[in-house]
Amino acid sequence: MDTTSRVEEKGPDDPGAAGAGEATGARDGFGTRRVEVDGYLMASFPWYGLDEAFSGPRWLMEVGTGSDGTVEHGSTGHGEPPTLKVGADHDKQRFAVVVTVPNRPLRASPDGAGVLEATSVSSAAWLAGSGLLTSTWPARMERALRDDWLEQQTAAAWELADDLEGPSWSMLTLPVDGVPTPFRHRRTEYGWVLAGSARESVHIGAYGRGMSAYGVGFSVIKDITEYDA
Repeated sequence: MDTTSRVEEKGPDDPGAAGAGEATGARDGFGTRRVEVDGYLMASFPWYGLDEAFSGPRWLMEVGTGSDGTVEHGSTGHGEPPTLKVGADHDKQRFAVVVTVPNRPLRASPDGAGVLEATSVSSAAWLAGSGLLTSTWPARMERALRDDWLEQQTAAAWELADDLEGPSWSMLTLPVDGVPTPFRHRRTEYGWVLAGSARESVHIGAYGRGMSAYGVGFSVIKDITEYDA
């Protein structure tokens, strides 16, 4: 996907690196950097999050945009924002992130020099899989090994997203706007990943840790500014 992030993240070698999607700006009550809601409001598609059965904190993460500024995807967080800070008890982290990707066909690039690939459930699976990695990579790993580990795991996440019919994925039915919907599901050492579709307009990816993937449900977010509260 030809996208650029609207947030700036510290690299994994920074001992004070934030979790995935933690942007620059003032810190909120959860100790994470606030993300502006403006990018979310520019999207031409509906955003999804956990449904009303989830009663915990909700927070914005990031949006990805194309070279022309079009919003291509974005993520919303639920629970305790993940952190990679040294000294944090990563095994006790409890969060779920929902990724929304609009359903778009093969189309010309903004500059007319090529084409952009069509989005699919695999797009959502890839964004969710890579998001889990950047939120949960081993904080105690030697710095010299981190880049190699992330590169290898990211490549593996890409291959898995491109093979949703493969043995690494199982089927799981979860509610989307109250309607039972099939999702692809896989577990890793660091958490879980889900990918499916909502209506005809968007694909949904999700990843989390400390919360059961079997107990989540999704619904369209009626007011995205509530996540910025």
